[in-house]
Amino acid sequence: MMKRCIYIAVFALLSSCKNDEPIVITPDHFHNSVDKVVGIMIHDIFSPPVASRVFAYPNIAAYEIIALRDGKYNSLSGQVSQLKEIPRPKSDKNLNYDLAALITHIDLSRKLIFSEDKMISYRDSLYQVWENKNPVVFDASKAYALEVSEHFSEWMSKDNYKQTRTMSKYTINTEDMSKWQPTPPAYMNGIEPHWNKIRPFLLDSASQFKPIPPPNFSMKEDSKFYKELKEVYDVSNAITEKGDTSEEIAIAQFWDCNPYVSVTRGHLMFATKKITPGAHWIGITKIASKKSDFNVSETIFAYTKTSIAIFDAFISCWDEKYRSKLVRPETLINKHFNDNWKPILQTPPFPEYTSGHSVVSNAASTVLTSIFGKDFQFDDHTEVEFGLPVRSFKSFEAAAEEATISRLYGGIHFRSAIEVGAKQGNDLGDFMIDKLNMSNE
Repeated sequence: MMKRCIYIAVFALLSSCKNDEPIVITPDHFHNSVDKVVGIMIHDIFSPPVASRVFAYPNIAAYEIIALRDGKYNSLSGQVSQLKEIPRPKSDKNLNYDLAALITHIDLSRKLIFSEDKMISYRDSLYQVWENKNPVVFDASKAYALEVSEHFSEWMSKDNYKQTRTMSKYTINTEDMSKWQPTPPAYMNGIEPHWNKIRPFLLDSASQFKPIPPPNFSMKEDSKFYKELKEVYDVSNAITEKGDTSEEIAIAQFWDCNPYVSVTRGHLMFATKKITPGAHWIGITKIASKKSDFNVSETIFAYTKTSIAIFDAFISCWDEKYRSKLVRPETLINKHFNDNWKPILQTPPFPEYTSGHSVVSNAASTVLTSIFGKDFQFDDHTEVEFGLPVRSFKSFEAAAEEATISRLYGGIHFRSAIEVGAKQGNDLGDFMIDKLNMSNE
């Protein structure tokens, strides 16, 4: 009887110790959460602008919790449009701020994706581990995290996203050959024609960085527009003659980032799923954070600052796309030069000017440079899971330059769209760095 009592006492003591284990959150927890969201977005086929929204809100929410705990960082309330201070915890007792930030990130991500069940399954597997380690700390952190998540849900609901879901589709103008028309093979409608109505984070308006207009439409051989059209055709043909192993094709494919690629086999058409331009730069943020051995707070800071830039860059770019509504090179080349010509990359389903990848890449690279430094060398393995090799870059600027020229190599943009788009992105990135006060260092 005595031995039995001893065994029970020891078992109870061990169980009690087990339930008091510290819950340690590492940067990899956040990297894994972001990766999970990216995987679900690929599955759900999110458009590039909408994907930028999915990244930004959860990152900002996690950042606000970290800024509350870590004096190194400043709250974004009062800096980001209409964002109010998050509720403060009633008590710090049993509250793990890193854990709360991660739970908030997961919960908001769940609300922003389509396949919620995938995120719920991921969340519940983590919940079980944390609850087994320390139910008291887990419950306190979870309760606060969900309170913050509700705070952000209310803020998100007022960014006009829901309203744009019911707005009119892009109206095709077949009479004006300068205007965008759906392109093969899927001939999809223009995506997100009202994205300029989404509330920006930092921009005064969607048109704050309105670029110069594209070259005047003209099919006269001595016009700037015609020369740029002919350049797309000639460059594409020269690259094709080199064969599939050419460096230009490798660059074009690496930066394709088109979630709408349609493949036709016989009478069947299906989509091959890829990441968006924003997701590619979020992946680069992960690579840089891991290489720099960033801690949890620094990792969240990097993701947040970069995702804010990407979000506002898409608003700025899409504002111009549906202002100029410029035709894509493929449409005119097929009509005037060669009706059998196809670009190396499949033309995305939205107007030509300015180049989205150029705007987003240069905005993101400018912000990342402000975080990690000008000559930050990195190996970009973001596209490995899509069958593409690692590419190495001496800086974020060099990566953005390659992403920009990839649109000409791919045959999907005129030179003006990529060069003016790069300036648009750089200007937006510089503005964001000057306006945003996130770190006290």
